[in-house]
Amino acid sequence: MTFTSRFAPSPTGPLHLGHAYSAILAHDMARAAQGRFFLRIEDIDQSRARPEWEAQLLDDLTWLGLTWDAPPLRQSDNIETYSQALDKLWECGLLYPCTCTRADIKHALSAPQEGVAMHGPDGLIYPGTCRPSAPVTGPRPLDCALRLDIARLLQHIGTAPLRYTETGLGTDGQSGDLILNPAILPAQLGDIVLARREMGTSYHLSVVLDDAAQRVSHVIRGRDLFEATAIHVLLQRALVLPTPIYHHHDLIRDEAGKRLAKRDDARAIALFRSDGASPVDIRRMVGL
Repeated sequence: MTFTSRFAPSPTGPLHLGHAYSAILAHDMARAAQGRFFLRIEDIDQSRARPEWEAQLLDDLTWLGLTWDAPPLRQSDNIETYSQALDKLWECGLLYPCTCTRADIKHALSAPQEGVAMHGPDGLIYPGTCRPSAPVTGPRPLDCALRLDIARLLQHIGTAPLRYTETGLGTDGQSGDLILNPAILPAQLGDIVLARREMGTSYHLSVVLDDAAQRVSHVIRGRDLFEATAIHVLLQRALVLPTPIYHHHDLIRDEAGKRLAKRDDARAIALFRSDGASPVDIRRMVGL
C-alpha cells in the first residue's frame, strides 16, 4: 500500500499556523514514506468559499515548500459523486428528510434526560423529531436536509464491532487498533445530516467519498476531529469503502490555550510572510 495523505482546507479565510502544522505534517509524513500527498479544496459551502481565499491558500502552501502529486480536487466539481452516494443510501432506506432548524433542536433538548449526552461530534445530538417509524419511499427529496438513520444503518451493516487504526492520539489519548461499539453509537452520534439543502451534501459524506476517490491511506488531521471518525467509519462500511489509517495530531493554540480559527487573522501565514518570516520560521513556530 502506497502511503497517501492529503490536506483539505476550505477557502473561507486565511491559512493560519494550525493549518500550516497539519499541512506540513501530512506532507512530510508522505514524503518520508516515499508516498503521495494530495491537496483537496473543500468548497461545498459556496456561500462562504471565495476564489481569492483559494488563491491565497495555494500561494501560502507553495511558499511553505509543499508540493502535491495531482491537481487539487475541488469538492464543488464532485457533486454528482455525492448525489449518487445519497441515492444509494436513500434506496436502502437509510436516510429521511428533516425540516428541523437548529432552534428547533435546541428547544427539543432544553430539558435533557439525566445521563443523556447533548453534544456529539456533529454538534447537538439530534433528538429524532423527524425520524420516521418506517423507511421513507419515493424520490429522494432535494428541498430539505437528509439525515442518516443510525440505528437502521446498524441493522443494515450488522452489529459486529467496527475497527480502525489510530497512529496519533485521540481526545483522551486513544491510539492503536480501536474498536467502536455499535450498541452505543446511536446515542453518541445521533442521526447526522448527510445532505444540506443549500449544499447537496455535507462534510461527513464528502470527506469519506473524497478520501476513497483519492485513495488516501492515512488521514492526518487535528485532534478536534477524532470523535467524527466514528461517523466516517460507519459511512465507509455502509458505502463499502476502505477505512484509512487515522492520525490525529495536537492543535496549535494561542497563549491563552485557545485553538486557532480563521478569525484569528493575527496568526495568518500571509501576515507572517509580510513581516519577513521564512518557511523555516513557520516550521519552528509550530514545533516542526
